[in-house]
Amino acid sequence: MRLSSFLAVFRPALPLILGLSLGCSLSLLMVSWTQGETDEACGDELGNGRLIHSGHIRDVQDGQDGDGNEDFQPRIVPYHKDPNKPHKKVLRTRYIHTELGIRERLLVGILSSRATLNTLGVAVNKTVAHRFHRTFFFTGLRSTKAPHGMAVVAHGDDRPVWLMYETIRHLHVQHTGITYDWFYLAQDDTYTQAERVMELVNHLSAGQDMYMGRAEEFIGGEERARYCHGGYGYLLSRSLLARLQPHLDSCRNDILSVRPDEWLGRCIIDYLGLSCVEKHQEMTYRYFELQKNVDPEREDSAQFKNAFTVHPVSEPALMYRLHKRYNQIELDWTYAQIQQLQNQINNISELTPEGKAGATWPIGINPPFRPKTRFEVINWEYFTEEHIYSCADSSPKCELRGADRADVNSVLETAVGRLNERYQPQLRFRKRRLLNGYRRFDPTRGMEYVLDLALEAFTQKGHSQVIAKRVSLLKPLSAVEIIPMPYVTEATRVQVILPVTAHDQDFVGNFLDMYVMNALDTHDNALLTFLFVYDPFDAQRVSQTDVFAGVKAMIGEVEKRYGDVKIPWISVKTEVPSQVKLMDIISKKHPVDTLFFLASVWTEVNADFLNRCRMNAISNWQVFFPIHFQEYSPALVYRDQQTSAASSFASESLRDGHFDRHVFEEACFYNADYMAARTKMAADILDNDELLESMDVYEIFVRYSGLHVFRAVEPALVQKYVHRECNPRFSEDIYHRCVLSNLEGLASRSHLAMALFEQEQANST
Repeated sequence: MRLSSFLAVFRPALPLILGLSLGCSLSLLMVSWTQGETDEACGDELGNGRLIHSGHIRDVQDGQDGDGNEDFQPRIVPYHKDPNKPHKKVLRTRYIHTELGIRERLLVGILSSRATLNTLGVAVNKTVAHRFHRTFFFTGLRSTKAPHGMAVVAHGDDRPVWLMYETIRHLHVQHTGITYDWFYLAQDDTYTQAERVMELVNHLSAGQDMYMGRAEEFIGGEERARYCHGGYGYLLSRSLLARLQPHLDSCRNDILSVRPDEWLGRCIIDYLGLSCVEKHQEMTYRYFELQKNVDPEREDSAQFKNAFTVHPVSEPALMYRLHKRYNQIELDWTYAQIQQLQNQINNISELTPEGKAGATWPIGINPPFRPKTRFEVINWEYFTEEHIYSCADSSPKCELRGADRADVNSVLETAVGRLNERYQPQLRFRKRRLLNGYRRFDPTRGMEYVLDLALEAFTQKGHSQVIAKRVSLLKPLSAVEIIPMPYVTEATRVQVILPVTAHDQDFVGNFLDMYVMNALDTHDNALLTFLFVYDPFDAQRVSQTDVFAGVKAMIGEVEKRYGDVKIPWISVKTEVPSQVKLMDIISKKHPVDTLFFLASVWTEVNADFLNRCRMNAISNWQVFFPIHFQEYSPALVYRDQQTSAASSFASESLRDGHFDRHVFEEACFYNADYMAARTKMAADILDNDELLESMDVYEIFVRYSGLHVFRAVEPALVQKYVHRECNPRFSEDIYHRCVLSNLEGLASRSHLAMALFEQEQANST
């Protein structure tokens, strides 16, 4: 049997889908097409008019398109080049949105105080601050212990009106004009529904003067003039803030008020002639006044459910309870919207050529991936409650532990729970055991599960029977999230480090040829440094016979050919050429901002990889360990082919080979990041000098740095086949990886099978 509703089956797996804002314009199925004029809005059937009530489309007649749309009129700026003036180089901005003048939509300011910053201020920061692009907390006098992770701006005066005056000045001077379109101000005893405020802002024009919030009457003032109550928050447009800035000093001197929100409202009314509004362009600012001793879990009114802000919040615990309640409301509303969309898709599928069979399960999710060749088939992983039969180390069977065990337990619990929801009260199920379990990750839809369950079914009369049922579940993928990354550039200089031992010097010639062709001839911003590793015996005879004399001669030839190029080398004597020991020497001889590329003599350096090295290694953020492409042994792969045929294969970008995941020799990282990791490691090696020999650079970054360790296949990094010398003096893990690399690098299974078959055929004859 299949579970009919995948959303109810696997609710915990939908954090991103549940965050979608499903308005009336999401699908054509929800739009009523009307010919002629109509005043009806696109209704929100489930949200009771929760937020978006209309998206009117009106005709523009007589060349008039309404007020406040001047910002959207195209303007042609002619370009005239003065021949008398010298040409100046155009300096491009770092980011595209800066050059195009694209601003962020909303900046949030929370008005707090020294007494409440560590209580209510922290509660606001933990509940909603992370939902906004930027949130500042404004206070008069800074507390002795400012909360961690909060952007606090202290103005130096606790008077409420002065705090408001300095806050408006700060917003205009620091952030208006080029950064943000809208500014939202609220008190720290206000709970704000961040998604609804953002949705409201996204439907308002940024080119208009706007003062929006809960409108309040002035005490003894004009009847029509209103100010926005600060407890429920209010929105200020960028254009209004710019117009208000010249009058702030006059407002501070001329307007007397105890309440800061009333002072700001009077200033805007007197000098700009604008009053606070609750509704604009069919968009309504919704709020809810929280009474004393009210339990948010029991509050079920439409005004509460649809509110953008809630005030007053007397204590942090109440702020967290409100946050939980509104998250549940959003969750229920989203599930209802998804169910409605599924029903509509199911109904409309009858009109398609495939009929109802065209609506694949689950409805609304991409159909399963269909491979075109056998190489594209996605394998299923078999598992039980105790073991999984697809292990990372290629073992046929391993214990189910950690995240895998938690995943399986969660899927089993969800499957049984969904069955009970569907068949109760007629039947009630209890899991006896998992007979068979299968899972696979489909990149087009998500993680799929097929479970064969042994269930004990109970009837209403108390009878029971053990039955076997198959259920299918899906943990779907949702909206792709773009992870913000620090700025990087392809202009960074790469310092290539090449360690060479006596056994490796025969391969240096090919490395130098590729480096000259791809780096020196192309004038790439890269430098090369050799690190000659002598064993104690060769180091004693270096004055008579230098084992690296031939390599040094080749370096001299390159320097002679390129007069402005210097290739330095460093000589080291050690019995065990540990990566960490060698990098310690190199690190001390270079600045902290140096970008290292730790190479091997079999590496073929090229411009594509050097650029990816620059982009993937980010100082104080990420290190890059590429997985190179290793060619198979030509003696096995091309054993029955002519030399010319084998050489033709060598001209291809990726020849017969594989990505060698056992080798960690190549790495891109910054010197500062390596030095920071080695500093943390210093305490562990005080009593254990052999630790340096048992670790490589990759393990140091994994264990002693808080950086992202990026490990990925790199098609531009290709190595020819070679049988590596595995040093038994290294740690068991490093030695084992070297042996596996040699074994798996011989040839593919098909090539090895053919070689064995031909050998047996030859022996039999």
